[in-house]
Amino acid sequence: MAKKPGYVVISFLGTQLDRGMGRDRWDHWRPNVAMCQHEDLLVRRLVLITEERFGKLFEVVSRDIASVSPETEIVHRPTRLRDPWDFEEVFDLLLTIADELALDPEQDDVLVHMTTGTHVAQICLFLLTETRHYPARLLQTGPPTGREGVLGNKTGTYQIIDLDLSRFDRLAKRFAQEHEAAETLLKSGIPTQNAAFNQLITQVERIAPLSTAPMLLMGPTGAGKSQLAKRIYELKKQRGQLGGPFVEVNCATIRGDSAHSTLFGHKRGSFTGATTDRQGLLRAADGGLLFLDEIGELGLDEQAMLLRALEDKRFLPLGSDKDVASDFQLIAGTNRDLGLAVAAGTFREDLLARINLWTFRLPGLKDRIEDLEPNLDYELQRWSQQVGRRVHFNAEARRRYLDFARSAGGAWHGNFRDLNGSITRLCTLATGGRIAEAEVELEITRLEADWRRGDAPAADAGVLADDDLLRGVLGTAQLEELDRFDRVQLAEVVRTCRRHRSLSAAGRELFAASRAKKASSNDADRLRKYLARFGLDFAAIG
Repeated sequence: MAKKPGYVVISFLGTQLDRGMGRDRWDHWRPNVAMCQHEDLLVRRLVLITEERFGKLFEVVSRDIASVSPETEIVHRPTRLRDPWDFEEVFDLLLTIADELALDPEQDDVLVHMTTGTHVAQICLFLLTETRHYPARLLQTGPPTGREGVLGNKTGTYQIIDLDLSRFDRLAKRFAQEHEAAETLLKSGIPTQNAAFNQLITQVERIAPLSTAPMLLMGPTGAGKSQLAKRIYELKKQRGQLGGPFVEVNCATIRGDSAHSTLFGHKRGSFTGATTDRQGLLRAADGGLLFLDEIGELGLDEQAMLLRALEDKRFLPLGSDKDVASDFQLIAGTNRDLGLAVAAGTFREDLLARINLWTFRLPGLKDRIEDLEPNLDYELQRWSQQVGRRVHFNAEARRRYLDFARSAGGAWHGNFRDLNGSITRLCTLATGGRIAEAEVELEITRLEADWRRGDAPAADAGVLADDDLLRGVLGTAQLEELDRFDRVQLAEVVRTCRRHRSLSAAGRELFAASRAKKASSNDADRLRKYLARFGLDFAAIG
């Protein structure tokens, strides 16, 4: 079926732009009247949504439209809005009107006029058109400019925007460019190639502007957690979502009263040496972003206070009997498995639940080896900017360094910190601004020696995890009295007990091999006696 000639236009009566009762009203641009004056824009039917209290203005505008466009049928749609700035009320009204009109895109060429009405009405009209509740295109009109206005032409301009076709592509491209610029910012301008890391950055770019909830950045030391936290802050500040400062602290560097005072502040005289009041980092971060690196190192008391500060936006400084307020966004960083820390009793489960809404795991350099070369160039550029002296590799030296860096011998225990330190040394010692192969060979020798020394602590990671687990059930004093042999064995027993609901079930797993050689075995009694050696029982550790 062919469409009827002319357009069906849905429009709000402009209570400001369309107003005017006297003869001089024709000296002004009035959107709904001017729209019907365009020779190449035939408005067959105009649905004017009008607040009831502006009935007289509707009559004047209707008469004026009839005088300039007699072929236009005007449909009066009176309405009564309690609050024209209430999104829900306006959206419901426009949805109801869409149902009433029962527009048929097969017969009618429908336009939704976006120039009049409140900003709320315009947004709702856009959403309803985009979702095809109004099967229409958008109509944007504007006042005359330049020579048109001087000559007395009050018709102005118009533009029809099709959300489904190429004219909308320019807007879509702008959004795509904005997302790309944001991702580039989060990556510090480094053209990374690793698919997992790039996907992580895409997720962060989508979530960061939308959420004020805490974020948790996990990953090994030197993976770039602090750098990413700073970039998230810059992105949110760039978009006007944060007005306060970026505040950062490594929780591994603060303990006891010092941790409480550093984070939450203190009152003068609250402890020896407290000669003045201190506001603390949480108050310093008010309106901004607080990055707590290595949050797993915080004491349990500080964890409890941090949880309250996140939930209530209030906390108690040391030595004070009065709460203070601070509204900040938290990003937490850790290189530990906080789930294991909860099991060991060294991290609060409720705090982990609070900060674990958005969790991002940053891969180490070894897992992003395809990103090593662009990060090398980034480190060279950063050093040159800081020192004011340009340095680069000669071709052979660059090839040798990259071959080693990507090989199995490139351990990169410290991840990007190792790379930063390595490039800093090479740039500092470069002669005439060029890094030669001889300097690269010396640097490789140094890195290999450092990583050999670092292998021993890496091998002890399991022991450190055992110590964390046992500290939660024994306490530090009793743990320090145990030999390493006993620590390893007891840690495995505790883990097994926590996997089972009964002493007997845990005993059956622990003594499965020996009980298979016996006709009968009291596994529960055997396990009970073992735990008693350390002053423990199943209920206490389960």
